[in-house]
Amino acid sequence: MDQHDWLAERFEDHRTHLRAVAYRMLGSFSAADDAVQETWLRLSRAETGDIENLGGWLTTVAGRVCLNMLRSRRSRRDEPVGAHVPDPVVSRENGVGPEHEALMADAVGLALLVVLETLAPAERLAFVLHDMFGVPFDEIAPIVGRSPTATRQLASRARRRVQRAATVPDTDLSRQREAVDAFFAAARGGDFDALVAVLDPDVVVRSDGGVPRPGASVVVRGAPAVAKRALTFAQPSALVRPALVNGAAGVVVAVDSRPFSIMGFTVADGKIVEIDILADPERIRHLDLSVLDD
Repeated sequence: MDQHDWLAERFEDHRTHLRAVAYRMLGSFSAADDAVQETWLRLSRAETGDIENLGGWLTTVAGRVCLNMLRSRRSRRDEPVGAHVPDPVVSRENGVGPEHEALMADAVGLALLVVLETLAPAERLAFVLHDMFGVPFDEIAPIVGRSPTATRQLASRARRRVQRAATVPDTDLSRQREAVDAFFAAARGGDFDALVAVLDPDVVVRSDGGVPRPGASVVVRGAPAVAKRALTFAQPSALVRPALVNGAAGVVVAVDSRPFSIMGFTVADGKIVEIDILADPERIRHLDLSVLDD
């Protein structure tokens, strides 16, 4: 085995971890894959003889790549219309075995990813690398071009914003599913009062239809408004398939046998607090939903 093949094999050992870092930084699988590929290119061009900790080196390089991508994205982005929902991780609800357990342990809720989208790029990097992956501040500091103390302050500021904005969901999946099932039963039955009863008074719905469905890109707040919208857009012909969405109770909605939307729910104290809906057909088309196939 030559040096290039050996390096490629070592890189593959770290690919899953690097993709997890990039997904949390970017909220997009395609962007995460681009970041991982760029990390490999940088490794293939680097002098590797002095790298003592390859995993740590790759994590910091991937972080730097993601930071540059975030900054570029922010500099060219117009004001978003409606809402942006990150790419969801969809899996079978009845998954069993080590792979399913690993997914649950590593799950990051859509609602948390939405909060991460509001952070400045350097704040997001410091928070993700330190709080989610345990990277020391003295290793993060050179990436953001600040001192370790200033980097610690970045992460602290990000952490406070996350704690203020992110809802802590119920950990009992059966309780989550009970609320989600009640929501759809009430919507199909046209029962406004039952819908309001299962919703938190301050419930928030974020729907992202992308460019193909601009009318579906909205943010709706409050139980009465969300219930009214649920009744208006309930489709009796739609197939609602239970799934795990980022480790929490969710559904994949299909119309005419094609995935139409993916809905992730945040349930707290038995009430639906947040609903994140991806209805962008272009992005849905690129998601791996094969795990749901019978």
